[in-house]
Amino acid sequence: MSPSVSAIEDAAYTLATLARAGYVRPVRPDRLARAVLNLGRWKMTPAAASISNAALYPSAPAIIDELGALTFAELDERTNRLANAWADAGLTSGDGVGLMCRNHRGFIEAVIACSKLGAHSLLMNTSFAGPQLTEVAKREKPAALVYDEEFAELVHDAGRRRKRFIAWREDGEVGDPTLEELIEAGDPSQPLPPPTAGRSVILTSGTTGTPKGASRGQPQTVGPLVALLSRIPLRARERTMIAAPLFHAWGFAHLQLGFALGSTIVLRRRFDPGDTLATIAQQQATACPMVPVMLQRILELPEPEREPYDLSTLRVVPVSGSALPGELASRFMDAFGEILYNLYGSTEVAWATIATPRDLREAPGTAGRPPRGTVLKILDDDGIELPIGQTGGIYVGNEMLFDGYTGGGSKESVGGLMGTGDVGHLDHARRLFVDGRADDMIVSGGENVYPEEIEDVIARLEGVQEAAAVGVPDDKFGQRVAAYIVRSSGNKLTADEVRAHVKQNLARYKVPRDVEFVDELPRTSTGKVLKRELAEQGEVSKRS
Repeated sequence: MSPSVSAIEDAAYTLATLARAGYVRPVRPDRLARAVLNLGRWKMTPAAASISNAALYPSAPAIIDELGALTFAELDERTNRLANAWADAGLTSGDGVGLMCRNHRGFIEAVIACSKLGAHSLLMNTSFAGPQLTEVAKREKPAALVYDEEFAELVHDAGRRRKRFIAWREDGEVGDPTLEELIEAGDPSQPLPPPTAGRSVILTSGTTGTPKGASRGQPQTVGPLVALLSRIPLRARERTMIAAPLFHAWGFAHLQLGFALGSTIVLRRRFDPGDTLATIAQQQATACPMVPVMLQRILELPEPEREPYDLSTLRVVPVSGSALPGELASRFMDAFGEILYNLYGSTEVAWATIATPRDLREAPGTAGRPPRGTVLKILDDDGIELPIGQTGGIYVGNEMLFDGYTGGGSKESVGGLMGTGDVGHLDHARRLFVDGRADDMIVSGGENVYPEEIEDVIARLEGVQEAAAVGVPDDKFGQRVAAYIVRSSGNKLTADEVRAHVKQNLARYKVPRDVEFVDELPRTSTGKVLKRELAEQGEVSKRS
């Protein structure tokens, strides 16, 4: 096929995908001209989205949070004021600004103001401890910190000798200026485009060590937008409630999608399962990006508490951030319909695969297939591609691979493809199954055991709410499998019943020798199980 034919086909596919999402639609010529002009001046940045959306849809709501609604025109002026106030305070292009904020307008306004200045946004995890934040600040060297007042003690050391601004005021005891005060006093005129676009630095979860900063520039084409829209049916100019944390790669990705689609972003500072359903119903949201543990919390609500809410507008619930057990996906779709989409990726590679509701029904536990423009291969230790069904390292290539860790180094790459750090295999329909983290693999008596396979089997057992499997030291076998299980309320499931169930479904060496019932699994704020803590707990139990 000639390059010209391929280019024409790609252009046609892109146009069709954007049209299906409502991205291509009639617009007043004068507004369209201003939007195109702004895009040329500001490139594909949050600043460009803010300015263009204000030109296209000035009176439409851009953000709805606990403080009320802001229109696109109001958001654009407020971020002009904030960017100019920061410039007056000494911030400039190339400076870093750390954001320690929950989901509210202040986070979004800070991101856009950074973009208008050409400053870099450092997204800080609200569940980190003070020493972690101090270490991150020491390494990343932000010129300023923007934080919610509730985190004042946590950021105290990290904020030393840095400019500090409060994004969400609690009781007014902290003396740092607020974003609202800066906005009120700032110049409303549009800043000049910076010489270099600012970057977004997203921190890894820190589940296996010190959090690293993953730097990513702005997309240079609409390719990433088309890739996601090709598998997840989001639509322009609708309402999206982002329940996933905005500081996380998944929540931030949907914020960027919302910018691009001219969506109304609905936010609540803290996740609550009942309040989330109530807000979706009240705001008639059509999409609600979450992390898998949020699905679990919603399903834990008694059915009478879920029934009052009219969720008929909700068409899409995209999830990512941690493993989605097949059993959890099935139960959620049984309760709410075929609206669940599972994206597998990482902070470093952005996305690798997307599973549609049909994928999740036909192959429970799958992470799906790569979207258009993404290459995925399963490689052995020598970088050789493995056949269907064999487990190896997951390697990905797409337009959004990160630029490297801000402290130096990167992920392993082979032939232009970047490793995710996970191992997995493909089925005969070329759907991906993630078997676990490469460093979570349990070697017991010379056999390789992948925890997620065991966890999925245990999760299907009646009376199990959540389960995690880890390797703990063993004098005879090197490691043995230990299972930590949260039982459903009132259930009397026993350890012997768990072992018998696993033995019926998996090889003998995968049966957990240790089974411990716990009230909850330790998790990050995005729902990843902290297996290091469980393994350490297992070592303590062994010694005692």
